[in-house]
This record gives sequence, structure tokens and C-alpha cells, in this order.
Amino acid sequence: MSAATPSEYFDAIYAQDDPFGYRERWYEARKRALLLASLPAQHFGRVWEIGCSNGELTAELATRCDSLIATDLSARAVALATERTQAHAHVEVRQARHPDTWPDGLFDLIVFSEVGYYLDADTLTRMAHRLKSSLRGDGVLVACHWLAPFAQAPQSGRDVHRLLRRELGMQRVFGYGDADVRLDGWALNAASVAQRAGLR
Repeated sequence: MSAATPSEYFDAIYAQDDPFGYRERWYEARKRALLLASLPAQHFGRVWEIGCSNGELTAELATRCDSLIATDLSARAVALATERTQAHAHVEVRQARHPDTWPDGLFDLIVFSEVGYYLDADTLTRMAHRLKSSLRGDGVLVACHWLAPFAQAPQSGRDVHRLLRRELGMQRVFGYGDADVRLDGWALNAASVAQRAGLR
């Protein structure tokens, strides 16, 4: 990612294997469960996860797709995620700085979780436009962000979702929010889960 937050911050964070408590905190387990349960299809073809961290969500996404690219700015996070997903041959973990580097091709699902608030508004705007252009016709973009402010974030989670809603110009197909987290999904094809399953 192209971050307003310096890369040294992430290098220091990942001196620990699980700096955000993804494996231990109920908040994190619940958030993953909400995101995974909100996806409008049980299985996807090609998936891209941006900001994969140590690979906890990556490992669960791997069970829901044919192929998965997971990217992170931190070399240490990439190493941890690679180790976490080693049982899944269809997962490729890459170090990348977005939007300066970008994977080829189109995706059925893009997951943009806990990344946007590290980007300044101009960079996030460029990201939004490129993310939209990287979706297949029935593809889905999911964004999920912590809402409380913190020092290293140039904007809030609420700001991130407001900007995405404005710049994507896509139909919001699901959403969840509480005092801590915002989860939204946007799609070019606004078909419901029942419609996608052929029930209506």
C-alpha cells in the first residue's frame, strides 16, 4: 500500500507474531465471522485480500475460493501469512505497496480490511477507482474498518467508508455497523444472495 503511515511503523508492529491479537481476541474473531458470513456467495473464483497481516483472515478466505492473492506492505507480515497458509497451495502471499503496485487481471472478490485509514484521502481515492476497475462484472468489494481514532491513522474508519461510498459509485449490497467497526460490501451487480442462488 502507499501509506501516509511510515513503513517503519509496520516493521516495528510485526516484531510480534500477532500484534493485533487476531488469534486471541473475541473482537477479532467476531469481526472475521461477520465478514465471512456477509459474503454474498459461498465460493468465489479469484480473490484478492489487501492488508493480509499475519494471515488469520487469509486462511479462512482460502477455504472459500479457487485462488487467492494476499498482499501486505510488511515483509514480516508476508512471512507470517505465508506460514499461516502453507496448507493452501492456491494462496499466493506477496509484499506490495498499493496503489503503486497492482496485481494483473480481474477478481470475483476483493477484501479491503483495516487498511484504508492508513492512507491519505488522495491515495485512497486512487485506490477506490482502481479497485472498482479490478472487479469482474459480478464481483464484490468488501471493506471493514475499526472506527476509533488512533495516532498513526491520517483518517478515521468512518471517513474511509464515506469516501469509498462516494468514489466507487457502486451499489451497496450489505452492511453492518456498531460502535467499534464498519463493514460494507459493494457490487456492480446488485443481485441479492437469494437471486445469486437462483431462489428468486
